[in-house]
Order: sequence, then structure tokens, then C-alpha cells
Amino acid sequence: MAEQILRRHGSWQRLRWNILGVLGCCLIPYLARLVTNPVGDGPGLLVATLTGSLIASLIGVYLLRSLSNYPGVQSSLYIFPSFLTGYGIVFFTFLFSRFYYSRLVFISSLLLCVAWFYVAYFKAQRRSGPTIGIIPVGAAVELIEVPHVKWRVLDDPMDDASDLSAIAADLRADLSDDWERRLSDYALDGLPVYHSKQLHESLTGKVQLEHLSENSFGSLSPVSAYMTLKHLLDWITAALALLCLLPVFVFVAVMIRLDSPGPAIFRQQRIGFRGQPFTCYKFRTMRVAPAAAGDDRSHAMTQSNDQRITRIGRFLRTSRLDELPQILNVLKGEMSWIGPRPEATVLSRWYEAELPFYRYRHIVRPGITGWAQVNQGHVADVDEVLHKLHFDFYYIRRFSPWLDILIVARTIRTMVTGFGAR
Repeated sequence: MAEQILRRHGSWQRLRWNILGVLGCCLIPYLARLVTNPVGDGPGLLVATLTGSLIASLIGVYLLRSLSNYPGVQSSLYIFPSFLTGYGIVFFTFLFSRFYYSRLVFISSLLLCVAWFYVAYFKAQRRSGPTIGIIPVGAAVELIEVPHVKWRVLDDPMDDASDLSAIAADLRADLSDDWERRLSDYALDGLPVYHSKQLHESLTGKVQLEHLSENSFGSLSPVSAYMTLKHLLDWITAALALLCLLPVFVFVAVMIRLDSPGPAIFRQQRIGFRGQPFTCYKFRTMRVAPAAAGDDRSHAMTQSNDQRITRIGRFLRTSRLDELPQILNVLKGEMSWIGPRPEATVLSRWYEAELPFYRYRHIVRPGITGWAQVNQGHVADVDEVLHKLHFDFYYIRRFSPWLDILIVARTIRTMVTGFGAR
């Protein structure tokens, strides 16, 4: 929804400009090589290269537009990765099918596409952002607190709306007859009218689920086809990762044992898929302490600057390398690479008692990383967990490979910056 407003407002995101740019970026190297042709490239080879370049660039456009649909995405960060992925797919297709092609033309079109989209992006940034009108009735007024959007409150149905990109209204509120007629006029004039709750979700990446009977998921379960495919891919990639990272496992385990007494692997019972408990594995990052009582929540929480964290443990937490042993949980089918983070049993039971619908997050497999982690980081307080829950609901609703790809990209950034670690 937010992306629809931005596309409506910003010309660079319009599909026709994307296609025109792609055509130009692919045709220019092709025509230049066709005219000069100093090493005798045949017409058939150049046509195959042009076709591959067009396919690769369209894949890049599709990936970029898919990733840009999510809140908080700065499109400029994903231009190069999107096109590199598209061209990489076509490159390996050429390689394994033994197609002959012109490397110079192929690489030139990649560089031109990236340059074109960067220029278009920064040109669009110079323009003013979208302005959205708010009808100040009901929950719609809460949208004013959402950043990065220009809001204008419409106090009267006759206020001028010619400069607005969209209208936000609480469609469940008791609107006056004049406002209801005016909303109809907006829609007839082609000005989008959005329910404030759905617009808040699209702009913030959080879903506030108030009643299961009125949820906007359509079904309480995410798409089962992708869930099955994701589970299969999780197992395959986890098996490959375990083989590749085995030396890292051994090295980190030795460093932990040298740094402080105790086992290298920390085991903790957590609540997972469909509310079933399981044993979660992590590299130990804290000093070994006496066993706590079953209902002692303080031992299950990690506080800011927690004194129990060891020297090597702080590095492992900041870099997220302490999560690597959970690959074993992925292989056992208890976890996924991406999903809501599993909580310790004692904390999960506490949150379930305090927060309505907390158990709903168990509808998908818990993940090593997730949408809440890359947006909010580590939390333990109930108020913070409520916000985290809204991110989890957003992930479940938008359950898709594109959101997973975005989470992977942001997780890499998190590992580099240490965002949200405790």
C-alpha cells in the first residue's frame, strides 16, 4: 500500500520508465559492439547476449520492485544486489548450457543498468515526498506520529485535496455523512482512500491484531505451499552450511572453553512451532551459574550490559555467531532460518499470560533471524515484546520469499553493525 502511494507519486518507480531504461542500457552496448565489432563477434552471438542481458535486467527490476515493497526499505541499497543477482542467474545459465556470449556487452549492460537506476533514484530523491491527507476521526490521527511521510489534517470535507497523494481515514469510526460523501468523491476522482490501520501496517511493518474474528489475514494460517518449500530449502541449506562451517564451530568452541569454564554449547528449552517445546542450541556466551528456579524469569532474560556475559561471548552476541548451533535445530525440523525468534519457556508462558494472541506467532516455525530482529533487536520487557509481536504478525501476514530475502540482507547488515545486541 505504501509502495503504491510512492509509485503513484514518484516517476522513477513507474514500470514504464524501468522498462525504457532497461531497453536502453541493453541496446547501447549491443549496438556499439555491432558497429565496431573489432574481434569479429558474430550477429548470432550478439543477439544471444542482448537476449540474456534483457532477461537479466528484467529479473533485476522485478527483484528490486519486490524488495522495495516493504517498510523501511531504502531502494538505493538494493539496486546493485538486485541486478547482480539477475545477471548472475543468466551468467550461470550461459556457463552451464555452454552458450557463447560477449562478456564485454553483458558486463557493460549490467553497469549501465545499475548506473541508470542510481541516477533515477537520486533524481527522485530531490523531489518532495508524498503528502497524505488525514481525516481526524477515530484512530486515523495516530498516523501523524509515523515518520518519513508528509501528513496534512483535513479539518473540513471541503478542504482542497488536489496536492495529496492519498487519503487516510478510520473507516470503522463514526464518520459524518459529509465525510462519507467526500470519501466517495475522492475515490471517484482516482485519489486512493486507505483504512488508517492498513496504512499504518504498510508504513511501519507492524500488524496490530485486536480480534482474531476481524483479522485481515483471510486465513489464520500462512500459505502452506511456500511453508513446505521453505522447510525443504531450510534443511538443504542447513546441511550444506553445517559441512562448510564445521571448522568455525570447532574454533569457536575451543575459544569459549579457553575463555571461561563450562560447556561450549548452551542448551535451553524454548517454545517453537505450534507451541511445542524443544531444546535450542547456542554457543555459550555467559558464565555458568547455578540452576535457577523454574519460574525465575530474571535468569532467562539478558539485560543491557549484562555482567554475566564473557569476553568472547560479547563478540559472539554482537556478530550473532552465537546463533550458529541452531543450524542443528533447523536440521531437526524444529526451526527455520527465518521466522519469529523462539523464547525461553518461562518467558513464553509469561508473555502468553500478559499479551493477547501471543501464541499466534507459533503458527510458523521459529527462526534464527526474523523481521522483528532486524527492525527492533533484542527485547525482554513486556511493552517491548508487544511491539515485537506486531512485527511478528506482519511477517506472518506477508509470509513470502521476498520478505525472507529482505530479512537475509538486513541480517548481514545487523551482523556487521551489531544492531540490537545485548
